[in-house]
Amino acid sequence: MTTTASTLSVDVAIIGAGPAGLTAGYLLTKQGRSVAIIEKDATYVGGISRTVEHAGYRFDIGGHRFFSKSRQVVDLWDEILGEEDFIQRPRMSRIYYEGKFYSYPLRAFEALWNLGIARSVICMTSYLRYKVFPRREVKSFEDWTVNQFGEKLYSIFFKTYTEKVWGMPCDEMSADWAAQRIKGLSLWGAVVDGLKRSLGVNRKPNDGMATKTLLETFRYPRLGPGMMWDAARDKICATGQGQVLMGHGLKQLASNGQGGWRMCAEGPDGEVIVEAAHAVSSAPMRELAKRLHPLPETTLQANDLKYRDFLTVALMVEGEDLFPDNWIYIHDSKVKVGRVQNFRSWSPEMVPEVDMACVGLEYFCFEGDGLWSMTDDELVSLATDEMEILGLVERSKVKGGAVVRQEKAYPVYDEHYAANVEAMRSELEAKHPSLHLVGRNGMHRYNNQDHAMMTAMLTVENIVAGERHYDIWCVNEDAEYHEAGDEGEERVLPSRDAIPVSADQAAALASVRDVPQRAKPSSKAA
Repeated sequence: MTTTASTLSVDVAIIGAGPAGLTAGYLLTKQGRSVAIIEKDATYVGGISRTVEHAGYRFDIGGHRFFSKSRQVVDLWDEILGEEDFIQRPRMSRIYYEGKFYSYPLRAFEALWNLGIARSVICMTSYLRYKVFPRREVKSFEDWTVNQFGEKLYSIFFKTYTEKVWGMPCDEMSADWAAQRIKGLSLWGAVVDGLKRSLGVNRKPNDGMATKTLLETFRYPRLGPGMMWDAARDKICATGQGQVLMGHGLKQLASNGQGGWRMCAEGPDGEVIVEAAHAVSSAPMRELAKRLHPLPETTLQANDLKYRDFLTVALMVEGEDLFPDNWIYIHDSKVKVGRVQNFRSWSPEMVPEVDMACVGLEYFCFEGDGLWSMTDDELVSLATDEMEILGLVERSKVKGGAVVRQEKAYPVYDEHYAANVEAMRSELEAKHPSLHLVGRNGMHRYNNQDHAMMTAMLTVENIVAGERHYDIWCVNEDAEYHEAGDEGEERVLPSRDAIPVSADQAAALASVRDVPQRAKPSSKAA
């Protein structure tokens, strides 16, 4: 790698130091490839998977469990951080609805007791009605969910929370969102199972409505997920083949006319130019399109992509054991908060004092709206009020607070998103084979952390092989809900069926990581 003033020449330029960007950088430097990663945040790597520290208290931007059905991802976590820095934590979450708490996944008889027999019968009747007479044209989240669970269960356990999260009516959201995120969940299964038992209906052992088992424990870095990504950054820089430029935002990504790239980033000391043979982008597709040169023909479609923003209000609270949950879903229109995290339940080391706790209230918003524009003091006051309304924390026990705003946290699945994404993807793949889109925002897909990593892992293999053998767009496409199964049970990676793999190619791909029992390429989604 050569450096002249503010110009860098590397093999691969990477936009974004989140899970996807850092995974790509780590694996590329292991192969002896030089990389330069730009990150807009001046302090933290990890993107939405970072851990923020305030006065010794640590909190996530949302909770991030380290669970994956991909053996390759699990092995990579252990390799980057080391097993000794992971702790095993019990999983507990509940739903707050109409002043009562429901275990999540639902426990059948608890749900029956809370809902009451009359409402439970209505739920069952509604479920059966839509199984017999489903909505014929399934276009929206509402259509899909009502057909799966019935209108009553949909209104109780999906509508209010979903509209709070996304800021749009459920009948305007794409059915893709429900199909991707809800398939395989036990939310409805436990209720239906309980109703069947209460009505005296015998349930067969292999009944298709049987509740899937979700993991009861999960691994977690003892100081939060940022610990993982700090370690990845440090390992990249330690190779001498990579560097991470903090506080550098993308200004332009221009084709050099010879298949490579010239990336311009604005940093605290001025512009930095990165020249590279390949570019890997985890930047939001909408933002990338505006900064590409030449401007893509599909820029207008990309500009129609929407994002949901997010802010966390962390409260430092007197009292060690406020509640046992890792997090609580708030299905209540009386408050604006959507979810409450209890970070001591994630890891006791997140909280510096034994007689204190740290909770994170998550608010879903759009950049510039009323919530987003509130001052930090106003948000801390709002969060304190709402914790008291919910009966979770007394106002007098709140001793401080901090606010973190996260723009473009969630890609929105509206009715036009799929066509817009496909248009841009197709153009870029045809015109710029050395430009690779990865991660949640890079692909405008609500990938979990492990799925984002997998897209980067496959992209590295494509770069090393010199062709797009693996189709990263297959990742998380058909998978069931990621917790329904055993950790590390899958070793199969998705590939393009149309591209055969020679013995030499397979050997080259296998060399990217030292992972035992290397999987053969397959069309099955990771």
